[in-house]
Amino acid sequence: MEALQDQLTSSVQEIGHLIDPVSTTARGEAAQLGHKVSQLARYFDPLIVAAVGLASKLHDHQQQMTILDQTKTLSESALQMLYAAKEGGGNPKASHTHDAISEASQLMKEAVDDIMVTLNEAASEGGMVGGMVEAIAESMGRLDEGTPPEPEGSFVDYQTTMVKYSKAIAITAQEMMTKSITCPEELGGLASQVTVDYGQLAHQGRLAAATAEPNEVGFQIKTRVQELGHGCIYMVQKAGALQLSPTDSFSKRELIECARAVTEKVSLVLSALQAGNKGTQACITAACAVSGIIADLDTTIMFASAGTLSPENEESFADHRESILKTAKALVEDTKLLVAGAASSQEKLAQAAQSSAKTITQLTEVVKLGATSMGSEDPETQVVLINAVRDVAKALAELISATKCAAGKPADDPSMYQLKSAAKVMVTNVTSLLKTVKAVEDEATRGTRALEATIECIKQELTVFQSKDIPEKSTTPEEFIRMTKGITIATAKAVAAGNSAQQEDVIATANLSRKAISDMLSTCKQAACHPEVDEDLRIKALQYGSECTSGYINLLEQVLQVLHKPIPEQKQQLALHSKHVAASVTELVQTAEAMKGSEYVDPQDPTVIAETELLGAAASIEAAAKKLEQLKPRAKPKQADETLDFEEQILEAAKSIAAATSALVKSASAAQRELVAQGKVGSILANAVDDGQWSQGLISAARMVAAATSNLCEAANASVQGHASEEKLICSAKQVAASTAQLLVACKVKANQDSEAMRRLQAAGNAVKRASDNLVKAAQKAAFDKTEDDSVVVKTKFVGGIAQIIAAQEEMLRKERELEEARKKLAQIRQQQYKFLPSELREDEG
Repeated sequence: MEALQDQLTSSVQEIGHLIDPVSTTARGEAAQLGHKVSQLARYFDPLIVAAVGLASKLHDHQQQMTILDQTKTLSESALQMLYAAKEGGGNPKASHTHDAISEASQLMKEAVDDIMVTLNEAASEGGMVGGMVEAIAESMGRLDEGTPPEPEGSFVDYQTTMVKYSKAIAITAQEMMTKSITCPEELGGLASQVTVDYGQLAHQGRLAAATAEPNEVGFQIKTRVQELGHGCIYMVQKAGALQLSPTDSFSKRELIECARAVTEKVSLVLSALQAGNKGTQACITAACAVSGIIADLDTTIMFASAGTLSPENEESFADHRESILKTAKALVEDTKLLVAGAASSQEKLAQAAQSSAKTITQLTEVVKLGATSMGSEDPETQVVLINAVRDVAKALAELISATKCAAGKPADDPSMYQLKSAAKVMVTNVTSLLKTVKAVEDEATRGTRALEATIECIKQELTVFQSKDIPEKSTTPEEFIRMTKGITIATAKAVAAGNSAQQEDVIATANLSRKAISDMLSTCKQAACHPEVDEDLRIKALQYGSECTSGYINLLEQVLQVLHKPIPEQKQQLALHSKHVAASVTELVQTAEAMKGSEYVDPQDPTVIAETELLGAAASIEAAAKKLEQLKPRAKPKQADETLDFEEQILEAAKSIAAATSALVKSASAAQRELVAQGKVGSILANAVDDGQWSQGLISAARMVAAATSNLCEAANASVQGHASEEKLICSAKQVAASTAQLLVACKVKANQDSEAMRRLQAAGNAVKRASDNLVKAAQKAAFDKTEDDSVVVKTKFVGGIAQIIAAQEEMLRKERELEEARKKLAQIRQQQYKFLPSELREDEG
């Protein structure tokens, strides 16, 4: 089975490599065309044999059909390519065949891509793991290669990355144990993930071994990584065997044993890394613990904000105050040891990291108990206290990270300066926590203290925002815009708190401001650092984000001044600062809108659907116009030359209508874009139904224009060829005019009548009307002239004359009955169409 897949894959790849050479030679290298085509053709016999053989080996009927269908598609597209190449014949002057050759080659490339995707999926799901085993073995072999590449980072950098990939392999191994029992068909994807992760781990292990001190540690790291590689190979092989026999209990047991062995070998790799740098490994562990603490505090803040953080027994905040102060001071001592540990031995650094993680855990617990003891009647104060300890935990995480990077570095290394800066922030946040603890019981000052802590927190957030660090993930411009709305709400809240000068309002403002600014800064940087964002837009977004934050800090500081000195002059400054923040938010939103780009649309937006239909109608009309251009008046005997001018007039009028209608639909599309830009048509929930009705009316009208024009072209062609009456041509032209009028009505519903787009739209509509009138006049004139020319020969005999009169009267009655039936049918059609028009269009037509 694996051999068949390799054969099929090889054939498909070879065919894919020959597509461009055949396409190129077919358009201009006649001498090479035969050779290239022969090369291409000879791969199809093994392709078909391998595809049929592989399909017969697969258990999944859907996979069998997919491979056979895609092989058939590839063969058919190749045949189309060969026909197109034959037409081109390697002649560069045969330009009319070049588009067909290019189109055929593109279809063939898509067929190759589709079948390759299917083959890769089938290999993974079918237990064919030979390629994965080879990849792991190749990664293991690189560990023993000669001189490694020049390291670009430190041992700590490689150690951190190795820990991440080692844990990822362990997690996948555990998942494979579970899937071996519940979903064996998913083992292929997990085995593929292990292969990728091990490749990264081996690469980082080679660099880590080269930078480790002493050399024995580096040797141990390489040995442990290679042992893990052997374990991964066995596990991948057992996963493949189980996929081939999903019910084999022996294979399941073997896979579970291999997965356990991989987990054990991962722990050996981690211990080797830890032996190489015990202190930095302790920093990594401590950083993970602090990260969990921050997440726990975020959850606690949510409970406090909801008013559900209530004490379980009768206690007061005073019962916990001393414990909080004592633990906070102990954390300051740990901070000093942590900074000193970066320049000392790994042993001391490990002790300091472990001690700081333990102390912050204790501090978090006592602060949570203190906040709970305050009762849920004052949730804002609870949030203030928990935010204070969260700031300390966040600063400690930054300090641990800086310590890990600075470990073993000289005193003048840039990482040492970052360490000192992080230690300063840590001390500042611990001091802020102590002040908050002392102020929470004082109703006269706790709002002021909360605002001071928020201002300091926002300044720290701004410093992180202005750093060159790239965020781990990116976000969309829509999410960025959504986050800016919080700034607007918080600004209004801050101005209101400044005017009221009530401590409760100030506390609520402090909590709201902290979250609004933090969310905005994070999403701003994530959106700005998106790979597809233009560099100028990135710079603008970061600049306006900084300006907005600085303006908001000034606003909060002004609120602080009002609290200290509540005079009218100070309160008047609040409005000026709020206007500055509002202006910055506007610039942020405009930048975010620019990030979307002109091609960024919501496919479910009804206006986008309408525009797509309009452009499709325009394309249909243009195609009809091109077809009409190829029509020629039918040849007539010389005695009938008088009607030649009429036919040419019909053709010119029909061409004019097609061209004018095409311009009309394009103008309608431009008008719609203008409506969207003006905000008259949008995706606001309140107008969703209304906009949908308008868009559906616009779509319906555009389709009617396209259909009527198509009928007109057919009628004109038939009339010229002598197969249709002038009446059919007249009806078709009138229908074009009527559908054009309906399209104009649909566009005018929400349009600005003075806009340039609407003027162009009206001009295009008038062009259609004029062209239709000209065609109707020409056809009516022809019909009238024809009526005059049709002279009636009256029989002279009496009996024959009476019979002739009776026959004429009979024909007249029959024509009148047919006319009445046609009128009733037309009325019914119009009634049915009227039911499906949006209400606003019915009113306008009425």
